[in-house]
Amino acid sequence: MHRPFAFACSLTLGMMAVSLAGEPPAVPADGSKQSDHWAFQGIRKPPVPTTRFGGRVRNPIDSFVFGRLDTEGLAPRPVADRLTLHRRVSLDLIGLPPSPAEQRHFAADTRPGAWERLVGRLLARPEFGERWARHWLDVARYGESNGYERDGSKPNAWRFRDYVIAAFNDDLPFDRFVSEQLAGDEVEGSDARSQIATTFLRLGTWDDEPADPFADRFDQLDDVLGTTASAFLGLTLRCARCHDHKFEPLSQKDYYGILAVFTPLKRPEKIKSATHREEFDREVGTSAELASYRQTIASSDELLGRLNKQQAELANRIRDRVLKHAVAGGDAKISAETAKAFLTDPKTSNPQQKALVKQHAKKLQQHVSESFSESERAQRTRLTSEINSATASRPDPPLRAYIWYEDTPKAVKTQLFQRGDPYSPRGQVNPAVPAILRNGMGSAPKSLKTSTGRRLWLARWMTSRSNPLVARVFVNRLWQHLLGDGLVTTESDFGEMGDVPFHQELLDWLSADLIDSGWQVKRLLRQIVTSAVYRMDSRPEAAAVAADPQERLLWRFRQRRLDAEAFRDSVLSVTGQLNRTMRGPSVYPALPGAVLAGQSRPGSGWGKALAQSEGRRSVYIFSKRSLAVPELALLDAPNSTDSCSQRAVSTTGPQALTFLNGTFMTSRAAAFAARLAADAGTGRENQVELAFRLAMCRPPTAEELAMSIAFLSEQAKLTPNGTQPDKDPARRAMIALCLVLLNTNEFAYTR
Repeated sequence: MHRPFAFACSLTLGMMAVSLAGEPPAVPADGSKQSDHWAFQGIRKPPVPTTRFGGRVRNPIDSFVFGRLDTEGLAPRPVADRLTLHRRVSLDLIGLPPSPAEQRHFAADTRPGAWERLVGRLLARPEFGERWARHWLDVARYGESNGYERDGSKPNAWRFRDYVIAAFNDDLPFDRFVSEQLAGDEVEGSDARSQIATTFLRLGTWDDEPADPFADRFDQLDDVLGTTASAFLGLTLRCARCHDHKFEPLSQKDYYGILAVFTPLKRPEKIKSATHREEFDREVGTSAELASYRQTIASSDELLGRLNKQQAELANRIRDRVLKHAVAGGDAKISAETAKAFLTDPKTSNPQQKALVKQHAKKLQQHVSESFSESERAQRTRLTSEINSATASRPDPPLRAYIWYEDTPKAVKTQLFQRGDPYSPRGQVNPAVPAILRNGMGSAPKSLKTSTGRRLWLARWMTSRSNPLVARVFVNRLWQHLLGDGLVTTESDFGEMGDVPFHQELLDWLSADLIDSGWQVKRLLRQIVTSAVYRMDSRPEAAAVAADPQERLLWRFRQRRLDAEAFRDSVLSVTGQLNRTMRGPSVYPALPGAVLAGQSRPGSGWGKALAQSEGRRSVYIFSKRSLAVPELALLDAPNSTDSCSQRAVSTTGPQALTFLNGTFMTSRAAAFAARLAADAGTGRENQVELAFRLAMCRPPTAEELAMSIAFLSEQAKLTPNGTQPDKDPARRAMIALCLVLLNTNEFAYTR
């Protein structure tokens, strides 16, 4: 039977619809619903307004925001200082604070366009992809394990993470980015890279022991459909699985029209029993590459087989000669009895003969090796060389990726299920997009050589100019990560129950501009961070707070706490422990025993912590759904069961206690102190100066310097643990200061 949640959802939403909305919207004869909701209207590029703050305008973003402030009688905050801006944009674009050398370089660049050059350098750095991939991985519900009790690993899922990093670094146009994730095996020029992108479809949870395998398949497809709809379209389409959507102009038929796009997908799996399945990865590459590999491997196998046979025949010939000579009594090293034991078929040999064979096997092997004639030895050398050469020339196997796939162009029939129950089919449904969005949809999907072409058809519709949602949703996500909140605060719900944008004209202008630019992501990010809006000071103003307590008018830059990965990576960077190695299989930082013991199978599924991997960026940490890295979980990293559009931001006692006393931060504070001693010498003033430069990206004030020196002096006088003084009180004091700096709000927030 279908999972109970869907029926509970149906009942709950139905009751809410009666109480909140009265009668449901009228449904025309064609099954579609009509709406004048802003998000379903076409994107038009509005004219750029004028503003009395024109002297501060850097690009059209400022004109829209400042123009709105004009009408509300408010003024934008002044530009933040250069040190603050440098740290802000560095953390936002690459997820790391600027080093002292980078700070000096920017400070020395007083020529016009210095800010733009800084932004360009950051966008060009490889760390940019690592930072912005993390944002998309949240949306894609990226995880490397299946969830549920067993929570087994998803083999090679990490290749999708590396794909996303490369896509952002290479500035892959967003329309291509969408198409490859949905249909990387169907796009023009499909190759291993684009096929790896389709791992997006398979990242959801996986029950290897479903109570009902048949129904579970549709739950899997429901996850694909729901994530696709929320990630790209900003629609809660999953709510239409069992009935017409109670609040949105989305019908049940709309749901199954999209489901028909994904129904042909298959997942590499092995049915071990009626209730237990295993799933696998799959080779990726062009058909020509895979065919060439198999042909080359077949030829190599044939050659190696022939050479190994010749080598074995040579060795056996010498062996038989030695044994026959021994049987005749002509070999002093092997007795006749032992030789007969080796020549006897093991199936008919007696226990005594088997014992002799076991006892003298190594001795015989050595004797045979010494019995080669000069010509036989030369033949053996030649064969060994040819085998080694043939082995070395074998091609590397194709990449394997964690993907769904299609293997036939034959259309798959999709049924509409009554109440979402796969055992209650109610008529065939063909691939279709939601009726409310069908304007400019084009022709029906065309079958390709080895697939139905349905997913490519869907991707092309999504990224067409006639689709009003994809560009808006993506622009809003980028804005959210740079300014704190999206222009639409319900980032994955642009429907009628979602938020209305406070700056719709700005959202539409940016969306239209994104499309006109060829979906260039870095260009859009550059526009935002070079605007005066992004560069404003973050300090509040009483009158503005009173007039706009939710700060929707964007009169100041909103302070934000670093997310879990940026905080951890910044700590590693500041303390000199950051390992900048990119790509490759995920790493496993050391975890407390209590954390590992909390699983259903304690410690299982977590690899060995290697010293060289401890300092890798957080994006490379193995993402296990049932096991969270404490310092990431404490700072609200999502568990990736579902698509996450906006992370929670909490402030709790355990955060303070853990980061003041936990092993991660205390050990990093010690490394921080060691770095200061190595880079700044023994002078306390120089060490404090460098500590502030590293942690706060600014020099200390005179007051802060004096307070820090006094703190060091007082700490050095204390007796550790109330017992005996340590051998290096100055070092212990500096570690304490470093720990304090890493726990300040100024370190943990962008401002």
